[in-house]
Amino acid sequence: MSLRINDVAPDFSAMTTQGPIRFHDWIGDSWAVLFSHPKDFTPVCTTELGYMARIEPEFTQRNCKLIGLSVDPVESHAAWMKDIEETQGVLPKYPIIGDSDLAISKMYNMLPAEEPGTSEGRTAATNATVRSVFMIGPDKRIKLMLTYPMSTGRNFDEILRVLDSMQLTASSKVATPVNWKQGDDVIILPSVSDDEARQLFPEGWTTVKPYLRKVKQPQRRGA
Repeated sequence: MSLRINDVAPDFSAMTTQGPIRFHDWIGDSWAVLFSHPKDFTPVCTTELGYMARIEPEFTQRNCKLIGLSVDPVESHAAWMKDIEETQGVLPKYPIIGDSDLAISKMYNMLPAEEPGTSEGRTAATNATVRSVFMIGPDKRIKLMLTYPMSTGRNFDEILRVLDSMQLTASSKVATPVNWKQGDDVIILPSVSDDEARQLFPEGWTTVKPYLRKVKQPQRRGA
């Protein structure tokens, strides 16, 4: 199954380190970040899970839940969590899904649908494509997809930046330019006429080109 931006995120039932969940019910009215791992006790993923545990409050402030996934049983995750706490100085409080039957990895197109077997006997290299990030909105639709190589740790500060942009642009008729961060100028959508823009942005804007109008970041109206 091929997934694209704005597709409904596939729903599933799974066991996690915090018990069973039904994914859409677990998301509720929040945003969610699902990030996957090819195997337990892998070095890059160990640092990633620790860092996400450290910055989880930043996501919570933005009404966004975190959930991990790794292609191993939940019992293995529990032992891995101890290593993460020991080496990274923080214990993940968010749930981590067990995907020992590969079902969710296949459902999210991280492994081929015809991939045989279970996690038993598989290596991180076998599961190399299970290194994805999915950001999902309260409407249960996929807003972002990223897949990283095993040798490169993910930049989760960038995921926070994208979440800020998405929540801002969901409530205001603007887009965010290259390398935008909170407080920077934004761009008025081309679909907004100058007459409408005068009502939305009474303090004015800077016209670089008719299609490129820069304006101060508006106040975000909810997440």
